Amino acid sequence: MREGAGPVPAAGAPAVAGALVAVGRIVRSQGRRGEVRVEPLTDTPERLAHLRECWLVPPAAGERYDVEAVWFQGRVPVVKLAGSASMTDAQALVGRLVTIPRAAVRPLPPDRYYVFDLVGCAVETPEGESLGTITEVLEGPEHDYWTVQRGDRAWSLPAVAAIVERVDLSARRVVARPPEGLVELDA
Repeated sequence: MREGAGPVPAAGAPAVAGALVAVGRIVRSQGRRGEVRVEPLTDTPERLAHLRECWLVPPAAGERYDVEAVWFQGRVPVVKLAGSASMTDAQALVGRLVTIPRAAVRPLPPDRYYVFDLVGCAVETPEGESLGTITEVLEGPEHDYWTVQRGDRAWSLPAVAAIVERVDLSARRVVARPPEGLVELDA
């Protein structure tokens, strides 16, 4: 039920700078001509091959770069950014997030959601009783788990159709029917 693109600083965090979404993190220089290795922050790293421009964060508003080339060494993307011409230039970029505008994020099929869209959504029962707010999305072997914070207490909501009845991103609302005992509503 989830798709990557945007986890910062840890998997599941919200969009960067509001209008920018993290799709990768520069982890080290690669080669002698200013290329960088990128850790993908998306479920489909192949999408990075289509980058033509990106914004590096920090600064918070992003610094725009043209992407001259993207290729893969195995499953690891290597990116050549305009203006990065040496190992020294590339090393200065290490640790920065590679982001794209929110408007450039590809639409997902039904019942798939970007992590950054889920974080912050209110969770409630079909009767309208508040269960808390999604603060994190954790990937499990069979399905994801959404961490829901209610007051000073957090609990895990299995992201499965049998429990999650409706996700309304425009209203920032999730309707769920957790099994009895999973959440103590009196607590």
